Amino acid sequence: MNRLIKITFIASIFLVLSFSVAAQDFFPSAYPDRIILTWSDDPKTTQSVTWRTSSEVSDSKAQLILAPNTPIYLEQVETLEAKTESLDVDSVLANYHSITFRGLKPATTYAYRVGKEGTWSEWLQFRTAPEKGTPFSFVYFGDAQNNLKSQWSRIIRQAYSNMPKAAFMLHAGDLINRTQDDAEWGEWNYAGSFINGMIPSLATPGNHEYDSEEDGSLVLDYHWKKQFSFPENGPKEFSETVYYTDYSDLRLISLNSQEIVVNEKSMETQKVWLEKVLSENTQKWTIITFHHPIYSSGTGRDNTEFREAFKPIFDKYKVDLILQGHDHSYGRGRNLPSGVGNQDPEAQGPVYVVSVSGPKMYNLTMTKWMDRAASNTQLYQLISIEGDRLSYGAYTATGDLYDAFDLIKSEGKPKQFIDRSDKAIQEAIELTPGSETKMTAEEMAEYMRTYKKNK
Repeated sequence: MNRLIKITFIASIFLVLSFSVAAQDFFPSAYPDRIILTWSDDPKTTQSVTWRTSSEVSDSKAQLILAPNTPIYLEQVETLEAKTESLDVDSVLANYHSITFRGLKPATTYAYRVGKEGTWSEWLQFRTAPEKGTPFSFVYFGDAQNNLKSQWSRIIRQAYSNMPKAAFMLHAGDLINRTQDDAEWGEWNYAGSFINGMIPSLATPGNHEYDSEEDGSLVLDYHWKKQFSFPENGPKEFSETVYYTDYSDLRLISLNSQEIVVNEKSMETQKVWLEKVLSENTQKWTIITFHHPIYSSGTGRDNTEFREAFKPIFDKYKVDLILQGHDHSYGRGRNLPSGVGNQDPEAQGPVYVVSVSGPKMYNLTMTKWMDRAASNTQLYQLISIEGDRLSYGAYTATGDLYDAFDLIKSEGKPKQFIDRSDKAIQEAIELTPGSETKMTAEEMAEYMRTYKKNK
């Protein structure tokens, strides 16, 4: 009996250790993984894709075909050679492969796979962008950052189940928590799984995508440019972090707010570039994304210099929507011409949104600029554009509508804002767990006064 117990105990330990290792094993192999669709050029006629293999795979390919209703017959596919780059970081040596399919037809579904003989990926599909004026929808995520495999996974998968035909997914920074951590990128890719290979991703970097050198200069996570292929139409020093993409009637612009908040020269460079891009913009709708909020929703946070430098530009060019992260809470407010608490329904400035999709949570700010707020709530956002109407909905991890509004444009009239949050569930404004040990009684009382006075 004792021997049996001992054997059982050893076997149990072995199983536990084996499971622990397997659960965190994101090492590359000969088979392609981390397959991600992005855009480096016109979404109507191109599609970029990146993937990873072990370093032994020195060459890799992609195959493409107009997606048929029949089985895929290999004699009909086009085979293209991929560009291969090596990355040795966090004790993981891997090869990253990339290709941009060109000469595609707008609004057309294609099937593709990546790899080589004996190690091909499964066949995946994507749809090119439509011509101008075509309705579409996309998904926006605030910070994923923590517990990516265990908890963020349900958010991206719930978003996909709610909008499986989304045109793209937008990530507002802090996709991971620790810079240069390959295992965290493994978890991020695991959570997105096949979704990343079927719906293009657009992303702007957050502070957690950066390291700082001793001289104060910033170093972007080495994975960023290996696994993403974003447009290179921004300032050269901010390649693939500051850029814009036109999709149907939308111009989507990414700013690098981490560089802005720590470097005055970087701020000026991006200001000049942004003004030029906005002045030349002929798209009906304009959305800008960056990580650090213009108006903060989290306790003890404020980006005054950033706001003072860029808000006048947003207002001047009547930007429609600002999508942000960083504060690990939710806030939505609009038309703030002279600061917090001074909203002007006739102003044509942006609607400002701060959101969080991962499980790391902060308490809400004591300065309430938001018309709708949330603490301790994981969210994703679905945004649709159809002609003169932009429709926005924020959803919880279980798919409940949490916030909603419409923007409507009419020729010669001010932009109309329609608040639809009355259709949503009750506002979640409770303090996050453990706050009682971090806040004074006066702070807790002020918090309750701020968020419950109108309830």
